[in-house]
Amino acid sequence: MTRSQFSQLISRSAFAGSCIAFIVVLASQGISAETIEDRTFIATCDGSAQRYVIVMPDEFQLDQPVTVLIALHGHGSDRWQFVRQERGECRAVRDVAAANRALLVSPDYRAPTSWMGPKAEADIVQIIDSLRMRFQVKRVILCGGSMGGTGALTFAALHPNLIDGVVSLNGTANLVEYERFLDAIAESYGGTKQQVPEEYRKRSAEFVPGRFTMPLAATTGGADEIVPPDSVLRLMEAVRRTNNHVLSLHRPDGGHSTSYDDTKQALEFAFDALR
Repeated sequence: MTRSQFSQLISRSAFAGSCIAFIVVLASQGISAETIEDRTFIATCDGSAQRYVIVMPDEFQLDQPVTVLIALHGHGSDRWQFVRQERGECRAVRDVAAANRALLVSPDYRAPTSWMGPKAEADIVQIIDSLRMRFQVKRVILCGGSMGGTGALTFAALHPNLIDGVVSLNGTANLVEYERFLDAIAESYGGTKQQVPEEYRKRSAEFVPGRFTMPLAATTGGADEIVPPDSVLRLMEAVRRTNNHVLSLHRPDGGHSTSYDDTKQALEFAFDALR
């Protein structure tokens, strides 16, 4: 299929809800010979218009099995973070997706202060369902950085049946003890820790390590004061007792960021474990 034929097919494809798709070549963004769709859909949970981006590899074939890599942005950002930013984490996500000819999907998931609350969670479920209806999805790998790293752990803990691999970059696994961004988290979760304690507990991956039966990789920094690493380190240790596919990349002197190389290693670990 030629790129022209592919573009025509995409423009005619059916999609649940309201959708606006734009297809452009991303050479100016350092994503050579790939295409992007910026999609709008109507969220089933509240009827609002929500958006996500799909980056497709060159010569992508709709009828071929494909891995989906969903990338969750950090606090204060939106769906374009992993698609456009030049930080090491973002470039590595794009490069690994391209090398594996995976679909890179980057949702707003209630940007900019999501923290994987109930509505963000529902949006991701709806996006995955839509992707499975449209493409020949053989596996879904979920990754994210900071708030997105937290969200990746939270969503996988809530919906392990939907996720085949998880990569968390500088996230937290315990929202009960986490003390930053409390106003944003309370808005997302529908109340404070005192008002809705079970909401914070059920979104804390540390309390349900047994649900992580899929390949799991995480990066943490010992000097990270924005999202301290302790809960993720405890989670990784607990998961490792029953899961052989666990990779923990902890940098004792590292802060609240992950290098290009560590991000690439973590993502490749998940892809390789699923081959």
